[in-house]
Amino acid sequence: MARENINDLLAFLAVAREGSFTRAAAKIGVSQSALSHTVRALETRLGLRLLTRTTRSVAPTEAGQRLMGTIGPRLDEIEAELVALGELRDKPAGTIRITATDYATDMFLWPRLATVLPEYPDLKVEIMADYRLSDIVADRFDIGVRYGDQVAKDMVAVRVTADSHMAIVCSPSYEAQRGAPVRPQDLLAHSCIALRLPTRGSLYAWELKKGRRELQVRVEGQVTFNGVYQMLNAALDGAGLAFLPRDLVQPHLDAGRLVSVMEDWCPTFPGLHAYYASRREPSRALTVVIEALRLRPQAPG
Repeated sequence: MARENINDLLAFLAVAREGSFTRAAAKIGVSQSALSHTVRALETRLGLRLLTRTTRSVAPTEAGQRLMGTIGPRLDEIEAELVALGELRDKPAGTIRITATDYATDMFLWPRLATVLPEYPDLKVEIMADYRLSDIVADRFDIGVRYGDQVAKDMVAVRVTADSHMAIVCSPSYEAQRGAPVRPQDLLAHSCIALRLPTRGSLYAWELKKGRRELQVRVEGQVTFNGVYQMLNAALDGAGLAFLPRDLVQPHLDAGRLVSVMEDWCPTFPGLHAYYASRREPSRALTVVIEALRLRPQAPG
């Protein structure tokens, strides 16, 4: 196929992905009739029907699906590299998409980015708070932020935080009414505030550790959330025990609004890391964001 026909492939991909000639034409800035003519010409040259057209929808045929799967990712990579080349100038530009938990976003990402973004008015950041372990390449994120042991080995990872200490906490009123658990099995008799993970919809099992002993305790209680800030608020209101990052609950422990229990069973997790695909050449915008998130050594006090 002649090189100039790459525009025909781009036109086909636009229609197949949008499922509509009208939407695809508006997206790439051509008339609907011109787009239809281009796709029909491509089908004629290939001798294959690529799209099934009805009065209400457009869908790729089996051949169309195969063509999408083959050329789509490659053309996306070319487009990404061209964008990266366009950013090789004095000031970084473009949008950096990040997936992180609400805790990581509020405690670390936003405080650090908030001080940097005013320096780069052409740089935009989109942060999606989610506990799902996303495939950042497939989901088109530029950066993921997760604990170090959750980062795939083929990623480039940069440490964002020191190792994270966990805590089991409750309100003083709950402890006065129900007592404090001492052993992991005691948790089964308590009302525990659960975290539901988006993957398979399962509840998070508390990962406890004492010396060489490691346990996963599947707790139950009256309330379940999908974010740690709601869990924290429920614990403050006396709804039960919560398993949360120590730095998140420390101000409430210091103020006496929460008490810590079973401290000898609370583990330390690898710190949060920002990571991106190793095969990707970092753009100026990506580099600026990564460096903003990087953990800096503490100056001697």
